[in-house]
Amino acid sequence: MKKAKKRKKEVLKNILSKDDAQKIVAAEIFNRITVSFYKYVRITDADTLRDTLWRDWDKLGCLGRIYLAHEGINAQMSVPEHNWDAFVENLYSHTEFKNVPFKIGIIQDSKSFWKLAITVKKNIVADGLTPGEYDIQNIGKHLSAAEFNAAMNDPETVVVDMRNQYESEIGHFDNAMCHDVDTFRDQLPMVAADIADKKDKKLLLYCTGGIRCEKASAYFKDKGFNDVNQLHGGVIAYKHQVEAQGLENKFLGSNYVFDGRDKENIGGQIISNCHQCERKSDRHVNCANKACNLLFLQCEECEKKMQKCCTQKCKKIASWPIEKQKEYYRKNGTGSQKHFSKSLRPKQKLAHKSPWQKIISIFN
Repeated sequence: MKKAKKRKKEVLKNILSKDDAQKIVAAEIFNRITVSFYKYVRITDADTLRDTLWRDWDKLGCLGRIYLAHEGINAQMSVPEHNWDAFVENLYSHTEFKNVPFKIGIIQDSKSFWKLAITVKKNIVADGLTPGEYDIQNIGKHLSAAEFNAAMNDPETVVVDMRNQYESEIGHFDNAMCHDVDTFRDQLPMVAADIADKKDKKLLLYCTGGIRCEKASAYFKDKGFNDVNQLHGGVIAYKHQVEAQGLENKFLGSNYVFDGRDKENIGGQIISNCHQCERKSDRHVNCANKACNLLFLQCEECEKKMQKCCTQKCKKIASWPIEKQKEYYRKNGTGSQKHFSKSLRPKQKLAHKSPWQKIISIFN
């Protein structure tokens, strides 16, 4: 007697192509609210919760990127304005997420997301640490924008940017420690080593929306730092409070955000430069050669000149017929993408020496 085949679980996801989905969003005649939120909370069955949220939020027309894990939720979303109240009611109906605070985007853009993607992961923020290595409940003190400004006025205070290099390059607080890293997991031990002799100092941490600082503050408290503080709600909330309360803005440049907008300028100035001509620019671009896909800063003039590519070699590859590009990507893309650092500039990429020099040399 044959065994009955096990029925595959229904996969709830957007099945439209990217082009078709973007066309639908572009044709919308209503406004959307760009919002981010997170909460560290114990989730016992993330898979079931994931499917429930996907069904409910798909019906409301929500788009975005949401991570669920045993430790909580991390979400960046675009919600139809006319369904905002229904979305909030639905989210708060789950006891795990009751009264989660929202960070509303400074610049509202209905094109920030084009699909709804809810993914179950090991962690909502990858830290590379062993479970139980620190107590996520033992976090630092939350500071408002006004309190953060006041603390920065003390020359003995240590201010640390807990974001990646490609984020801090286009914007950061004056005199903050910024590290040349691509991932949070690389940054934690690096920062701990750099400030190991400052455990008696006031430590100020900040990031985009607060989620990385929540973990970092607990990590540093476990490492013996006595006065650990974090900017509550991150740079997103800081900007709101500065404008609403008429505070001095101490953030220089633009805040990198993780959606289709890429950045929110704060204060009006541009502090970073195009990686190709050194003109002032805070425009992040991924190299048009998909087998490279390097993230770098490129001004509008260089984008036209280089056709959105980081080197002449990549420009040549990107001009090939699409089938030839696909063949090239199949042979070189998977390996090369893994070993290009996001924090490398185009010129650094060419000079970068690593065990993968043979792969990298194809872009010289």
